[in-house]
Amino acid sequence: MELLMKRKLGRESRDYLAITFGLICYSIGWAAFMLPYQITTGGVTGISAIIYYVTGIEIQVSYFIINAIFMGFALKILGPKFSVKTVYAIFMLTFLLWLFQTVLKDENGNLPQLLGPGQDFMACVIGAGLLGFGIGIVFCNNGSTGGTDIIAWIINKYKDVTLGRMMMYCDIVIISSCYFIFHDWRRVLFGFCVLFIMSIVIDYVINSTRQSVQFLIFSKHHNEIAEGISTRVNRGVTLLDGQGWYSKKDIKVVVVLAKKSESLDIFRLVKDIDPDAFISQSNVVGVYGEGFDKLKVK
Repeated sequence: MELLMKRKLGRESRDYLAITFGLICYSIGWAAFMLPYQITTGGVTGISAIIYYVTGIEIQVSYFIINAIFMGFALKILGPKFSVKTVYAIFMLTFLLWLFQTVLKDENGNLPQLLGPGQDFMACVIGAGLLGFGIGIVFCNNGSTGGTDIIAWIINKYKDVTLGRMMMYCDIVIISSCYFIFHDWRRVLFGFCVLFIMSIVIDYVINSTRQSVQFLIFSKHHNEIAEGISTRVNRGVTLLDGQGWYSKKDIKVVVVLAKKSESLDIFRLVKDIDPDAFISQSNVVGVYGEGFDKLKVK
């Protein structure tokens, strides 16, 4: 029981550290590239940026107020575990947005254009990449930055639709509204460019961390290998009956489905038990069930 609690505590600690790292990347993207070049995008942070450009109210203030309203829905639908991490992310992002703006502002209180004047497109690309990477890290560790992220998570909970795509649908209206406020198509086009890059980066980060692999392991020590994978890697194992065509001997085939990040642990375990084992590893498109993704179809 104590070991289980330690594992759970360690897993939660890693989640919060990863969420914090993702929020740092996200905040730097806004403070260093988006705000100085007057670029916006979708989401609550995008709405807050529009408010900042129009009124001068700092982005973290309106971001926090709007998210306080959205959290009421998250508590009911997504559950307390998700909501606790979301509350942490909202408070931390509010602080980090303030921190990086304070650090980067010059003596006149303005955010400098680090890439120089006229480099709006490069700022758009770099900023969008940092935003997408940061949000992807947060999503991979069961967190959210609030706002339209919550809407995307709610839909993703019931439908097998990628998070980046759902956020894109939710944010199109926000970006399009820029024209009616600023009467500037440039802001709208840059906003959609940021949104497009963000959605690609988010999906790339999430899919790369969730990629699964299948192992077929042929070994005389199949019992020890199966037991080791079950207890040390904590993955389910299936033994299949087989027959060697050349030797005509009956053999056992160890079948394992695991996360790609667990591949090295499995290779090391098999090598320690049987260096002469024959192993086949292949990528799988999707794995659904206990320990993997949930099946989200009607």
